[in-house]
Amino acid sequence: MSVEVLHGGLSTTVQDAGRHGLYSLGVPPSGAMDDFSARVANLLVGNDERAAVLELTYMGPRLGFRYDAVVAVTGANMPPGVDGSPRPGWEAFEVKAGETLDFDYLRDGARCYVAVAGGFDVPEVLGSRSTFARVSLGGYQGRALVTGDVLAWGAPPRRARGLLGARIDEADRPRFPRALEVRIVLGLYSHRLTPDSLADFLATDWTVTPSADRVGYRYRGIELEFVERDEVPFGVGSSPWNTCSLNYPCGVIQLPGGVEPIVLMKDGVTGGNYASVGTVITADLDRVAQSKTNETTRFMPVSLDEALEARAARRRSLSRIHDRLAGSRA
Repeated sequence: MSVEVLHGGLSTTVQDAGRHGLYSLGVPPSGAMDDFSARVANLLVGNDERAAVLELTYMGPRLGFRYDAVVAVTGANMPPGVDGSPRPGWEAFEVKAGETLDFDYLRDGARCYVAVAGGFDVPEVLGSRSTFARVSLGGYQGRALVTGDVLAWGAPPRRARGLLGARIDEADRPRFPRALEVRIVLGLYSHRLTPDSLADFLATDWTVTPSADRVGYRYRGIELEFVERDEVPFGVGSSPWNTCSLNYPCGVIQLPGGVEPIVLMKDGVTGGNYASVGTVITADLDRVAQSKTNETTRFMPVSLDEALEARAARRRSLSRIHDRLAGSRA
């Protein structure tokens, strides 16, 4: 079972739930930037929620299906169609052999996810099918899809056809506002900013620049000021925003030069020596991934307990969706 890429779109890659456990070796997790939407797409077609999907960025591909398939499209509002006939997002539908799946222009959000019953079948590399294109690792030949590629998928679960027409309640669908509030946990090197500058950082509406991709999101706003040091520690750069080298978690907010903060994303570097003001909580990284150039973001500090509760609430939401879909095919 396979699909031919008739047009690759702007950037279409194979992603799954990520390549975990190798961060200490300098290998980032990769995986779907909007993890929630990718998992829901899989649940809609009866897959394990961690199965491989296609991630579409800004502009979708054209895909010619050689076999019948049960498909779901989630994430950004990039309306799908089959042979020119509109299909709903966040709902399982059929694409028959010989038909073409394509996408209208992007309305809201930045990234869309396509799941097919059976999951896209590319080799596992270091425990994941995700694409890490910077080093040509994983996915389909380590790169974005281009015209002429042929992508296979696995045997569909028997329950897949029973899910045709299954949909996600409106209340469970994320929204993609153009003015975003993102929760962060302050720390690591937030003390390197002056108190006034830290307050200004949190009060600023930061604008997403064109440098926003799977590696990191760069923002434009104000210039930040750092506390002067009487003595530079051994091994640390002389600039006030330099620190001892440290590991970076996904979502960390770097402050290179005190201008244009960078939120590191799924393909981001795993360590460095730029001061960081805090880290975007896991539950809100999906929201960052769905923001795009010239949209604004304000960073809102929360406690670690609040961050953990937000992560648990997200997991409960996925469990609720799973249970509802299981009931719909019972």
